[in-house]
Amino acid sequence: MLTISESDNWEISSSAGMKYGQFVDWEKIDPEAAQRYQLLLKSDHSEMKTMGREGFWAAPHTLRAKAYYHIIHGIYSRSPTPDKDVHQDLARELFGEQKISTHPFPEYMEGGEIPRHCLNKAGLNSVKKTLLCISKYFPEMNFCPILPALVSLILHFSEDEAECFHSVCRLITYNDPNKRYIDQTFLTYRASCMTFGDLANKYCRGIRKLIASSHQNLFEFYSDWIMWIFADLPFTYAIRVLDVYLLEGYKVLYRVALALLSLYKVSVASRVAGVEDFRRDMKSFVENVARHCTAEKLLKMSFAIQMATRRELNLLFNANKDSLMQKGVSVHQKRQSVQMVDFSPFSSSVVTGTEMRVVWAWIPERFALFSPVRLFSTAEHGRSLATFYSLVEGHEPAVLILKTADEEVCGGFLSTDLTERIKHESNELAYFGTGECFVFMLRPSMERYQRAMVNIMTRGDAGNSVSSLSSDSESCPNIAAATSPMQTLTCPAGTLQDPSYLTVPFTASSDDLITARDPKRLKEQVASMFIAAGKNKLVIGGDGGHALCIHGDLESGFTERCDTFQSAPLCRGNFKIQSLEVWGIQNSISVVTSEEEHI
Repeated sequence: MLTISESDNWEISSSAGMKYGQFVDWEKIDPEAAQRYQLLLKSDHSEMKTMGREGFWAAPHTLRAKAYYHIIHGIYSRSPTPDKDVHQDLARELFGEQKISTHPFPEYMEGGEIPRHCLNKAGLNSVKKTLLCISKYFPEMNFCPILPALVSLILHFSEDEAECFHSVCRLITYNDPNKRYIDQTFLTYRASCMTFGDLANKYCRGIRKLIASSHQNLFEFYSDWIMWIFADLPFTYAIRVLDVYLLEGYKVLYRVALALLSLYKVSVASRVAGVEDFRRDMKSFVENVARHCTAEKLLKMSFAIQMATRRELNLLFNANKDSLMQKGVSVHQKRQSVQMVDFSPFSSSVVTGTEMRVVWAWIPERFALFSPVRLFSTAEHGRSLATFYSLVEGHEPAVLILKTADEEVCGGFLSTDLTERIKHESNELAYFGTGECFVFMLRPSMERYQRAMVNIMTRGDAGNSVSSLSSDSESCPNIAAATSPMQTLTCPAGTLQDPSYLTVPFTASSDDLITARDPKRLKEQVASMFIAAGKNKLVIGGDGGHALCIHGDLESGFTERCDTFQSAPLCRGNFKIQSLEVWGIQNSISVVTSEEEHI
């Protein structure tokens, strides 16, 4: 990494960068590469995806250069893309005929850092010129830390500065929200970081709990995730990721970052006591990843993670973006600090501040931006399920935590408003909720159980449209996602304290109710059996046993192994409740009643 931080300005040479092999007929030097290129030209997008994952054009580099040109020029955008003539005009305006000119580095960069990789001095100069031309052409782009690294990598395989400029601009102007390439504002960048945090929470939960317990800033750690790939990975690894990124877009970056995080978790487990700064330690780990796996093994691990569809990831991304806007982050603002939750004044009869910090690290990122608000407490409101419902209903989501008479502490994250319980015309308990529900234990040990998938259910066919999904494990697992075509997303009505757009996936009712009488149901219904609530009991998890069942007097309950979350019993099977609390999420449009107590 070359750091250009000693000055706020760049000295730019007006001379053009060198062109690769301009006097050589490469097809005669390497006929096999020429044959591979002809095969590439005849392949459709699906075939090229397979080629990219398998490293079809990984060598020689001239073949990779031709492949990139073909792939990038095949990217269709509804927006006009500046061509080489535009680049020539911009370069003339910015640099003129002066041999050396001085310019401040673009505002969208963070710290003026450019990964040099294999570039010589002329190449580094060309990266600077290209970045300045992009800044001039896209003045609305105010935050894009990935761009210097991306320009540097693409320039390695570009004929000249103009081609590199045009290639990067094609990625910038691509506007399919389900397959985007580059975030251009601090708002979208941070929403992407939050989305990665949500995915890491589901796929690699061990590292998240570790960082939260150490009181280090979890978001600052995740804010580097995209730089791990294009700035910190060794060159031979970064270009293999670039091979597939150009074809498949942003989702590939999530996959690779999750694979890196999984490898790091294994590495740090034996030396965690000596890690003072996880952020710096992760950067060092990625820079030396060759000690742990090859580039091909890293990609293999990445594509073994069967994540949600691009459409589902985009829904989660948009929900995170909306929650940031609720915190005051706008699309026009440059990098800014977003106030995080302060747990120092936290008070509870059930959990400590450190334990609540861990729970807040487990909940979805868009909710973790806001402080917990106590909605119900047996110590204050008594032991009545009716009172419980009257104080908790209208709040979405909510966190239920209880302490048993044996001093064990466990609970669950309720992703859906409990008013859903009264919307079904049935005398039996009906299940509702979303795939973001999870259960946990805090004492005597800390553990969270959740299906590692954002699950979107469709109206009228909830039971049949959800597949059986594997549980969240300490290593990145294989998780199969199934979504039916032509889904109709149904957004619940807004609640008292939470805008409906913050709920992802959206909750949908089912005409074929899954009742709580018999928890053993067909496997395809498992993922929808999250919450059931009635006059005499509250149930969390309903397949193969109840993860948590609380009796109507709030005096006792029981816990069993539960296939819904692949969870073990959260405490001793039958327990007496010493105290129970429910916490909601506070945000800027909350309606706070007199019963609510802020931390």
